[in-house]
Amino acid sequence: MKIDDMFKNITALPSLPAIAVKIIQEIRKDNASIGKLADIISVDPALTANLLKVANSSFYGLPHQVDSVERAVNVLGLDAVKNIALSFVIVKGFKRNSVDEFNQELFWKRSITAAVCAEIMASALKVKQADMFVTALLMDIGVLVMYLTRPHDYLSAIDEKMISRLTTTEAEKSIFGFDHQEVGSEILKEWGLPDDIFMSIAHHHDIEKASPEFSSVSEILKLSDMASSIYYGNKSAEKLKVLKQHLQDKIRISDADVVDFIDSIAEKTLEILASFDIDSGDIKSYSKMLEGANEELSRLDMTVVQLAMDLREEKRRTEHLAKELKSANEKLRKYANTDVLTGVYSHRFLQETLVKEMERAERYSRCLSIILLDIDLFREINNAYGYYQGDIVLKAIAELLQQVIRKPDIAARYGGEEFVVLLPEADIRGAIVLAERLRQMVGRLEIKIDGHVVKVTVSAGITMYSPAKSEKNSAKLIEAANKALYHSKVTGRNKISVVPMADN
Repeated sequence: MKIDDMFKNITALPSLPAIAVKIIQEIRKDNASIGKLADIISVDPALTANLLKVANSSFYGLPHQVDSVERAVNVLGLDAVKNIALSFVIVKGFKRNSVDEFNQELFWKRSITAAVCAEIMASALKVKQADMFVTALLMDIGVLVMYLTRPHDYLSAIDEKMISRLTTTEAEKSIFGFDHQEVGSEILKEWGLPDDIFMSIAHHHDIEKASPEFSSVSEILKLSDMASSIYYGNKSAEKLKVLKQHLQDKIRISDADVVDFIDSIAEKTLEILASFDIDSGDIKSYSKMLEGANEELSRLDMTVVQLAMDLREEKRRTEHLAKELKSANEKLRKYANTDVLTGVYSHRFLQETLVKEMERAERYSRCLSIILLDIDLFREINNAYGYYQGDIVLKAIAELLQQVIRKPDIAARYGGEEFVVLLPEADIRGAIVLAERLRQMVGRLEIKIDGHVVKVTVSAGITMYSPAKSEKNSAKLIEAANKALYHSKVTGRNKISVVPMADN
């Protein structure tokens, strides 16, 4: 699959929050105004408070307190304030609670740590890049976009990385055909961010492919990612060794200075994470991590040979467990998300997705429609042919749904002989057109049961969630669709009805 095909199959690419768009538009003007930028930011009290908190932090080390956005712009400059503001609104817009193996809180924690590191490293290496903080913050945004658009495939890529010992980009390409560098660069270009941001991100894992004008920044991104992973990943000592060699190749720095450098990242990150309202967890300086490791090793009374033997055995056990875990994860996802009988999504998956889609509709001010379908007189089919033969009818309807709906739509079994079609970003007219098409196609189906051709019909109930008009309540959305379906049933069956969702 090509990256362009992936984007075509997404109803709407994740978009920037409105305030971020305004900030970018203002900065890109030839006559960008300090006052205008301050006005845009000041409209959001939370953003203003967080921006001032960062401006007055040790990260910038200003000699005097900054008490207004306009003052922050004058002291730090347009670029610095723009980067702080964009970082806050983007993280806030995308940050969500984790519901599975992909830890989004950890994703942003690592990203912010890398952004802090990139600023410090750029200064040490004398690399000038006005947008360094936000560039490093967003260098792995492609990971989040890939996960949000194809979550199960991305979790499979994570499993593949664990088992096959591939790099992240290699694992992504094995599943998707492209990696998060390409996706991230494309989405940032779509958002209208400057060339030096998305072009630097495009090859931050394979710097040899980067254009010469962006290679220095791409290298800092790679080193910052490595430094960040020292705190959140494994093989910290190995990564520190590689990072130390890179730094010593670029600037004169002792082993002790390297550890101090890594420690400074942790200290400044703790302060910045608090500003982003992200729990820092148990992050601590690398020197303290080493102290803890040394204390632990001092308690061990084992020979080097025994340690090596234990490590080899542990490696074999870990690889075996990883393969079993991947297999178990795949089975669990299948059972949790798929209705075993019909192959469409399960009731549980529908409920989880419905909540997410309503949140997305609210965030981007888009509508969300839902069709609730019920097979007419299904009990009579079961009574005449038996429940096993009734299952054949359910499977036929489910197969038809999967063939007819759009790629962004979600078909699920709601229960018994009821199915739901969730239509992101479709208004009531679009839902009516699809429901009518489904009703007619079901009516033309000829389902063979015990040598007989069975004809069935469906009734449908339709409703729509509009953030401007209705409360964000998934239960009320389903309730409205149920009322519409009931109306179709009591007024003759084999028809569609619409009931508006209750107003706010």
